[in-house]
Amino acid sequence: MKILIVDDERLARAELRRLLAAHADVKIVGEAASAQEAVERIAQLRPDLLLLDVQMPGASGFDLVEALDDPPEVIFTTAFGRYALQAFDVNALDYLQKPIQAARLATALLRAAQRLPSSSAPATVPATPARRLFIRDGERCWFVDVARIRLLESEGNYTRVHFDGERPLTLRSLSQLEERLAPGGAGRFVRASRRHVVNLDHVRAITAGAGGGLQLALADGTTIGVSRRRAALFRALA
Repeated sequence: MKILIVDDERLARAELRRLLAAHADVKIVGEAASAQEAVERIAQLRPDLLLLDVQMPGASGFDLVEALDDPPEVIFTTAFGRYALQAFDVNALDYLQKPIQAARLATALLRAAQRLPSSSAPATVPATPARRLFIRDGERCWFVDVARIRLLESEGNYTRVHFDGERPLTLRSLSQLEERLAPGGAGRFVRASRRHVVNLDHVRAITAGAGGGLQLALADGTTIGVSRRRAALFRALA
């Protein structure tokens, strides 16, 4: 398991290295002292897991995860207990409060190993659809498996993401999310209209609409109109 340590404090990074030395099945591939540096290291080193401090000068640990198209697994490490609930809202592997205890770290690493794909699985590359998205709306954050997302709805320069019982509004545009979920038009996410991208796996019925268009009925009862121009594409894919 390849680990990248992200913390602005040199002593904190050294302490994590000391604790990780007891685990022969992990490899520390690098360190980063800021979110900006971490973005570069992640692209270069492709770690399986981030040990990520929350509060850093400039961008926070949450800002870092939000900036990544397909983030690695995350264990948050911080001295600030008030971030605990938010960390678990993003479905982080674990939340370790400093000073980190060896036993707690060992438990977190075990959970990480269980959630990571097998070593034989091919690495995700930028041309493939994202496996999950990090979404932040105010103080709430989520890691969402893309299969759970049924609808993306444009609201100006923002996008409302519909999954499970949630409808958070993210800062990314509909076009940005469409390209991550369906690069080059691949995958199950298809543009239905100027304002909507739908996951075909959540479409339960397709009926004729006005002017040669279509009406898509989603599993939650939402109905989305498809223009005549896009109707042929849906008939081919659905």
